[in-house]
Amino acid sequence: MADALRTIYAALMILSSVASVCGNLLLLLALLLNKELRDETTGLTLSFSLSALALGLATIPSGAYNSLARRSRYPSEGAACQGSGFLFLLLQTSSTHSLTWATVHKFMELRFALSYRSMWTARRNRTLLVLVWVFCAVTASLPLLGFGSYVYSESRFLCCPSFEPGNRNFVLLWTSVGILAPILTTCSLYGYMVYVARKQARRGTFMCNELHCYYVPANNYLRSSNVMVTTSVCLLVCWLPFTSVCLYETFSGRQSPAGTASLSAWLVLTSAAVNPWITCMTQT
Repeated sequence: MADALRTIYAALMILSSVASVCGNLLLLLALLLNKELRDETTGLTLSFSLSALALGLATIPSGAYNSLARRSRYPSEGAACQGSGFLFLLLQTSSTHSLTWATVHKFMELRFALSYRSMWTARRNRTLLVLVWVFCAVTASLPLLGFGSYVYSESRFLCCPSFEPGNRNFVLLWTSVGILAPILTTCSLYGYMVYVARKQARRGTFMCNELHCYYVPANNYLRSSNVMVTTSVCLLVCWLPFTSVCLYETFSGRQSPAGTASLSAWLVLTSAAVNPWITCMTQT
């Protein structure tokens, strides 16, 4: 890759790292200092935010450093590369699944307004959070056990899963179950909630508390639907190029252009900087 492109890539990664660290730290401080922001999905929100924070502190700076150091070779068999690849897969998978289950909670709150509290209990929420991390840890461990592999990607400047034809079973499993399924589920649930919000906006509604009832203007519903549409677009823009490049390399046996691979890797890591915005803007 040309030196100019390496420098641009490193600069973009540094900006993404700073945005991820600052945004997620502010979100965590807000949750810590304001009890009113906590609800049944606080554990999932913390999982979502901590995964993004770890990406901003470890994986993204590593990509920037490797690019600036003009490093084109890296011992893929070493513990450092294998550990870096494990963290990349673990954190990205946990981030997407935590977001998806938080969205499922919002959907249940809307669709089953009268019974969702009995369905989504604190105990079940803790169990779900443990299962999410167990699933992500097992998935990230498979390449260390011989099902798939971690290698240093010269075009992405990262240790990540190997997208070679021999690893197609693992790549297909991770991209479909670990990434695409939760993201498409999130977007589909947002689509349903946007439909409900638009429908409600046409007629408005009243909300009541212990003291009085008040009219909720249509703009409130339209604003929330715009946020969910924007969130869905951001998720698809960040993830679809990366998964498309990965599947192309795996099933064609050809390397994608270096610029395309680098851009897709930067986009998927930039999702860590978008995460705090997603979490804050989709709250009630």
